[in-house]
Amino acid sequence: MNSFRSSRPRASGAHLTRRDLLRAGALGLGLPAYLALSNRALSGGDLPRGFGKARSCIVVFAWGGLSHIDTFDLKPEAGSGIKSAFDSIPTTIPGYHVCEHLPRLARQVHRMTLIRSMHHDAPSHRSAAYWNLTGHAPPKLDKNWPRTRKDWPSIGSMVAHARHDPIRKLPGNVALPYPIYDGDWANGQHAGFLGMPYDPVIMKPDEGTPYDGKSPVSGHLSFDLIEGLDEERLVARRSLLADLSGNAQPTEPLEHYQQRVFDMLLDAETRKAFKIDDEPERQHQRYGAHILGQSLLTARRLTGAGVPLVTVYAAAGDLNGSKGAHFDTHSDGYNRLKKQMLPPLDQGLSALLDDLHESGRIEETLVVLLTEFGRTPKVNGSGGRDHYPKVYTVALAGAGVSKGLLYGTSDASGAFPASGAATPADLHASIFHALGIAPNRMIHDLSDRPLPMCDGSVLPIFS
Repeated sequence: MNSFRSSRPRASGAHLTRRDLLRAGALGLGLPAYLALSNRALSGGDLPRGFGKARSCIVVFAWGGLSHIDTFDLKPEAGSGIKSAFDSIPTTIPGYHVCEHLPRLARQVHRMTLIRSMHHDAPSHRSAAYWNLTGHAPPKLDKNWPRTRKDWPSIGSMVAHARHDPIRKLPGNVALPYPIYDGDWANGQHAGFLGMPYDPVIMKPDEGTPYDGKSPVSGHLSFDLIEGLDEERLVARRSLLADLSGNAQPTEPLEHYQQRVFDMLLDAETRKAFKIDDEPERQHQRYGAHILGQSLLTARRLTGAGVPLVTVYAAAGDLNGSKGAHFDTHSDGYNRLKKQMLPPLDQGLSALLDDLHESGRIEETLVVLLTEFGRTPKVNGSGGRDHYPKVYTVALAGAGVSKGLLYGTSDASGAFPASGAATPADLHASIFHALGIAPNRMIHDLSDRPLPMCDGSVLPIFS
């Protein structure tokens, strides 16, 4: 069984920082050597293998906090108050077992890298989601704060900014099937200080797809023109709207989004990319007749058409006091995972991986299974587990990621990293690396200050 037993090393080719350059100057390097070192820092240095293989990325975000102990990091030798009530099943990595309710993914792990040593310090949903979706620490660890343009951009927005193509009408950043809520819109989902042009297009794949959950802003973005409205009339309506807007008070946000919708509706390539009705029925059945499966099928279609990053929220919507379709399993956790949450994740994600391998697109598509935190080692009095950011598991596949790699470990009770400790910033650096984007690429905040997109180190998970 492949595993890293020592503390996390600095990855070979980890990006040189300003501190590295200052240290080099202090050591008395000559000007030619110093300039060479500086150029290496700006270009990403001697990068690990896998750099830039991914044309696109699909992030599957298990909203609510996926229990590592009940899925990918079982602790069968732990005490009865810790170990999962679920049985374990063998996987395609010899000696490695997962939860019995992930039978399809058990046959896929030889294609993945599983990082079982992720950790941070934010115990609330919105702060933890912000850390994982942006790669940056939240301004408040255990409290919510209003979503503002001062927030760091989501990973989708940063990738869209780096891959911006002003000619194509396809969005650079899409989220499915709804935005995630916890009392209010969760921070870290939009473009923050990068601005509206890099906000995600948020859509639901099919109005009739069953969804056992709630969302304050659920809706359906349809690319079918209504009866009697052809492209010529749509162009005329856009011109009329522009004339009316010219005589009204300026409403820049509204006008921006109106223009964006018109652009997408009038672009045949974009309309085709979003129409999963064109997929064969066997594909719909393969991914599953549920909102997660159909969202993943849509994500595969969109990334194939050229959208750089698509985020799929597994169990989207408000957390509803732990009664909705999400991974916030404070009570009746085993039944909710067994009956409601794990079967769609198992079917949809395994179908996505099979589909990408069969089409050959896995070499250029990075797939990331992410969550905001894990769950407590000890089961609480309500038969569930509570929020726990001290250690959790994420998985990656495709685009140069090592196959069958178990990176890092948690301790005997699944409470803390035992080896290979990794942070959200390190994961983001690795995702950027796979996409051919230097993690230290500079972006500018609202005060026009240059900031590196990421301050983590690329993890040694690429082959």
